[in-house]
Amino acid sequence: MPVNMAGCTTDCVEKPISICFQKFGRFVGTYPWWFFISPLFISAVLGSGFYFLEDREANDIEDQFTPVNGPAKLERQFVQQNFPQNDSVFSNQRLYTDGVYASFIAVSRSSNILTDAAFQEIVTLDRKVKELNVSMGHEVLTFEGLCARRYKKCIPNKILDIYKYYGENLETTELSFPFFRFGFSYIFLGYSVGGVNINSSVIKSAKAVRLFYFLKEYNRSRTDLWLNEFLKVFPSNLALNFIKVTHSTSLSRQVEFEANTKDVIPLFSITYVIAIAFSILSCLRFDCVRNKVWVAAFGVFSAGLAVLSSFGMMLHIGVPFVMTVANSPFLILGIGVDDMFILISCWQQTNVHDQVETRLSKTYKEAAISITITTLTDVLAFYIGLMTPFRSVRSFCLYTSTSILFCYIYSITFFGAFLVLNGRRENSNKHWLTCKEVPEECPVGQSKWYELCCVGGAYDPHSGTEEVQPMNHFFKKYYGPFLTKSWTKVFVIVLYCIYLIISIYGCFQIQEGIDLRNLAADDSYVVKYYDNEKGYFSEYGPNIMVVIRREFPYWDEKYMSDLETCIEDFKNLSFIEKDIFTSWIKSYKYYGYHTKLNLSAEDVFKDNLGRFLRFYSDFKQDVNFTNNQIHASRFFIQTVNISTALDEMNMLNKLRDTAQNCPVPLLVYHPAFIYHDQYAVIVSNTIQNIAVTTAVMLLISLLLIPNPLCSLWVTFSIASVIVGVTGFMALWDVNLDTISMIILVVCIGFSVDFSAHISYAFVSNKKPSANEKAVEALFHLGYPILQGAVSTILGVVVLSASKNYIFRTFFKIMFLVIFFGLWHGLSFIPVFLTFFDMCSGTPAKNKSGPEEQAMKHHTNNIQANAKEGELKEREIYDNHTFQPDNQQTCQSQPCSTIWMITGNNHHIQDNHMCVASTIPMFRVDSQTYECTCCCVFLEKRGLPEEGLAKV
Repeated sequence: MPVNMAGCTTDCVEKPISICFQKFGRFVGTYPWWFFISPLFISAVLGSGFYFLEDREANDIEDQFTPVNGPAKLERQFVQQNFPQNDSVFSNQRLYTDGVYASFIAVSRSSNILTDAAFQEIVTLDRKVKELNVSMGHEVLTFEGLCARRYKKCIPNKILDIYKYYGENLETTELSFPFFRFGFSYIFLGYSVGGVNINSSVIKSAKAVRLFYFLKEYNRSRTDLWLNEFLKVFPSNLALNFIKVTHSTSLSRQVEFEANTKDVIPLFSITYVIAIAFSILSCLRFDCVRNKVWVAAFGVFSAGLAVLSSFGMMLHIGVPFVMTVANSPFLILGIGVDDMFILISCWQQTNVHDQVETRLSKTYKEAAISITITTLTDVLAFYIGLMTPFRSVRSFCLYTSTSILFCYIYSITFFGAFLVLNGRRENSNKHWLTCKEVPEECPVGQSKWYELCCVGGAYDPHSGTEEVQPMNHFFKKYYGPFLTKSWTKVFVIVLYCIYLIISIYGCFQIQEGIDLRNLAADDSYVVKYYDNEKGYFSEYGPNIMVVIRREFPYWDEKYMSDLETCIEDFKNLSFIEKDIFTSWIKSYKYYGYHTKLNLSAEDVFKDNLGRFLRFYSDFKQDVNFTNNQIHASRFFIQTVNISTALDEMNMLNKLRDTAQNCPVPLLVYHPAFIYHDQYAVIVSNTIQNIAVTTAVMLLISLLLIPNPLCSLWVTFSIASVIVGVTGFMALWDVNLDTISMIILVVCIGFSVDFSAHISYAFVSNKKPSANEKAVEALFHLGYPILQGAVSTILGVVVLSASKNYIFRTFFKIMFLVIFFGLWHGLSFIPVFLTFFDMCSGTPAKNKSGPEEQAMKHHTNNIQANAKEGELKEREIYDNHTFQPDNQQTCQSQPCSTIWMITGNNHHIQDNHMCVASTIPMFRVDSQTYECTCCCVFLEKRGLPEEGLAKV
């Protein structure tokens, strides 16, 4: 049984806001041209900010998609300060950045690439790369002049040296893996030979070979020119019979990411065409006067002005423009059109005979709270998103929240002003296209086509409002009653339980982090290179440096025992290869043993360390030995089988935990950790943003929806939609990354939009029962909500055709948000509100008191005579003129019904009063119709002039 809490309202905020908007609507209706022209002028001024667009572009991947002040950035700074690179003795193992390089992967078309024919083609490609040159002014830049060097020679690809030595006998040569002894040194093949088939550590076959061409880092402008030339000519003009080649450079990821902006421009144009077409189709009327074609077009135009103004202002201020911001206009279009549909719906429910100023004031009074709630929730959701440590998210949130504000402002100024101008045309009964006055009724003898094209101005004669649209009629006559049937409610509850179970299951399947390959377009050469890299070279992952970050007594056996224990802890990790370990201290002890040095003595240890480092120049880069003190040193461990985002996250967390638990002050670092840092903050930050945003949404709902319990239902809807979107996006192969984190914040705002509209309509209507309230709420706002949802989906649907992961992800999550939000708004929330009718100020079920019985008796009498008087009632209403009240009283007679009204003492005779004292008479065709006299029993309550009477 529904629980009633009469008087449980909190309209102390809602009511004043409605009154203010009512007055503002009248002001806009009085001076529409000012509010129509001013936004155009403001948009033109602010739109000039697009002149600075190129200067404001900020698409650096590391800067925008990694956490600000992430731990790895601080670790890199420490490594850079303590272990400066030695350009004369280059070591890619010791780089604190990704380095500057070009690379290609050769994949055999047969089962084995270790053949003479395949390597001849690889050698040809190698020669072609080394012959590349590019002009820079009068200087010619060559690989030989730009290459990274070791002992004055360019860094070689050792696998080619092995082939040159063995030649056509390579296929029969027993190559041990991953280390192969070549001459007096061991060569690590794990990074250069992939897809290997091994038997007793000997390669039987291999599928791929990878070559690197490292360049000096000191002059990036010169090396960038050469790398761009590499991308232009490699390997377009080569006919390869035995191998397939993919290529990449250290610039490729960034270049391909920036190129994605070109993909979105044509999509944006298509979106606006679709939005305008849908809006016009939705507002099309078969009435040449009431047609809302121009209203729909200017509603979309208003959203476009909002984007122009907000983006222009942000560019003027100097806010960075990141590629993720390019998603914003698609979103703003949907929000703007949603507000437009709400305003149009409320406008159509006003009396067509009222002045346009009055109609707009009533429109704003009814619609203001709904669109204010949605705007506040969306804007605050995005402003809370500014708390994230990702600059790309911050830029997106700042641009989008500002756009939503402008969209709201232009909706109640520019669009409202156009509603008034269009209303004036309708009041004059002018054609929507020709603006010529047309007749209200079809002349006798004219065809149906003439009536359709040249007759207009119809309205509902009972209410004086515009005629109810078919979809509104559908929600009231069919969908609403169907939804409130008992068996339908049971089905909805069962469906909701299934939805919740699947959603929760999906939440446990979600993957974290953004795959860097996804920053490039699907057909990019970089994606193909990454696929080959993952397919053939994932066995050996990054080589991790472990840094002792303070002064440490390396000569002291007790302290060294602690360090050895920590090293063993690292080696015992499941993803660490125990046998691949590079350590200067281990080599120094080996050196001391053979030279009979007592390295347990501090002075001996320090005195001989300098000589050892001069002999072994690689290790010199691993020890910060200055002023006879070892300030920091490092050693290296090798990871294996790191192929997925989950592997990367586990690797980073376990390495850092192991370093933290060690009594020796350690840190771990690899350049890839800069990007892996997102795993450390993405979940916690998303939860924080969602929690804070939900709390703020609850506060706004409590303030603006005049019932606290209905506000709790809005909060419930938020939580439910978030769980659904999170779960289903995981099942749709969408990771929790910086892109999806943005949309999950958006999810809160949009879930509030749908539930707030319905909840507010449910609370504010005066129907006596919960089911009737639900039907009435759906009647008034069901179709506008459906229109807004469809328009938003149409606003982003073209992104599904994008070649870029970011835009496709945006579409997927927005689709889930809108679909589930719509589902909640039109199904779940109305049904749940009927079960828990705590929001009603009137009883949901009739009581047995005398007032309720008399009301029911009076209603039955009216319904019994309804058919008989319907025709005459319509005729009287259509042709009526009002007469002043003559305030005559009627004769005393028994009262058959009971009402509650207020009357004055001078209207009373013998404690009875006639309702005719307060109701005017009608004059129709020179004949006066008096209303039927109904007697009133006055029950005085001690008031000198007025009393409370029961009718």
